[in-house]
Amino acid sequence: MTSISSTVESAQVSTATQVKVRNFALDRTRTFLTLVVLVHHAVIPYTYFGHTDPKSWIGFDGVVLATDSFFMAMFFFLSGLFVWPSLRHKAPQIFIRDRLLRLGLPFVIAALTIIPLAYYAIALRYYPDIGFAEFWWKTITVGPWPSGPIWFVWLLLAFDLSASLLYRLSHGLVDPINRMSLRGYDRPAHFYLFLLGITAVVYIPARVYYGAGHWFEFGPFSVQASRLLFYAAYFFIGAGVGAAHFERGLLSASGRLANSGWRWVIATLIPYCLLWGLIAIKREILGNPPVLPNWYEVMYGLCFVAFSAAILFAILAYFLKFNRSGWSILDPMQADAYGMFLVHYPIVLWLQYWMFDFDLPAVVKAVVAFVLTVILSWAATAALRKIPGAKHVL
Repeated sequence: MTSISSTVESAQVSTATQVKVRNFALDRTRTFLTLVVLVHHAVIPYTYFGHTDPKSWIGFDGVVLATDSFFMAMFFFLSGLFVWPSLRHKAPQIFIRDRLLRLGLPFVIAALTIIPLAYYAIALRYYPDIGFAEFWWKTITVGPWPSGPIWFVWLLLAFDLSASLLYRLSHGLVDPINRMSLRGYDRPAHFYLFLLGITAVVYIPARVYYGAGHWFEFGPFSVQASRLLFYAAYFFIGAGVGAAHFERGLLSASGRLANSGWRWVIATLIPYCLLWGLIAIKREILGNPPVLPNWYEVMYGLCFVAFSAAILFAILAYFLKFNRSGWSILDPMQADAYGMFLVHYPIVLWLQYWMFDFDLPAVVKAVVAFVLTVILSWAATAALRKIPGAKHVL
């Protein structure tokens, strides 16, 4: 998030001549997306088609379909925005040291502690007598060793290190994207089509080849195979947008994107509805087969990238429009957003484990899980940040 870390760091990185004051629009966007992550994980067990709890509600399927289709890509985009200015104003060894501190160290700690603690709640549902020490040792020695949401952290670190290498090879590598961003001040639709075209080229063939559910996995290092290049595209396009003259391009608070009203919302709803139509075809006409025909994967992939790009523009348009407004309800959480992302997963899974046998409506369970996850993860992060030196990491 400027990692999730980087987006968190987005507000902390000085971009010298480009950004002389905090960009409240991006701060609030990143904090909003952090809450979207918590919503996503709070409702997953209560979806109609994929529920793991006795209670379900099909409305949560709509939530998960939307969030899963854009929020991590948008985090990579936000993370990329401040990479080129940071590389410009930091020596390579300082940049790498900072990335290892902000991303590498939290990933290692979380993989060894937070993630096993989270998945222990799931293990207890199937093996009630297993102890945590036994489960932890089996996880890190035999596996599987799932990464949960922290896969984002190691992948962002890999993208940052790749960006550092590419910057040393050619400072102007992302200049063409930056020039498109400057033109996007008046013509954001052109940049949308560019983003749509690039992401379609890298995502659709990968989806056809690997399918939607295949993951590359090595210990706690995992990533969804079909989305690897998709996420990379969002990251490096973000790097191009943020490379120079940030305040005069696509994401200018005075640009056309910030004043586009409901047009991007409409552009978002069209592919989203088409995604639901394709899901209905898969289930009602194709019989929900384990392997889908290539034409289906192509059509779904096209709607997926169209929705991802459109909702990114819609969310940015909203927050850019209110960039100069006063206080926001999101502002108090800004400094703790990265930490909340890192620590929330065991909290939400244990809350869901605790509520499993309660005869409550799915909506009630999901709301309780979300609200308590926000409160507890925020409190835990605030406490952790009081540890000497922790603010340099969290």
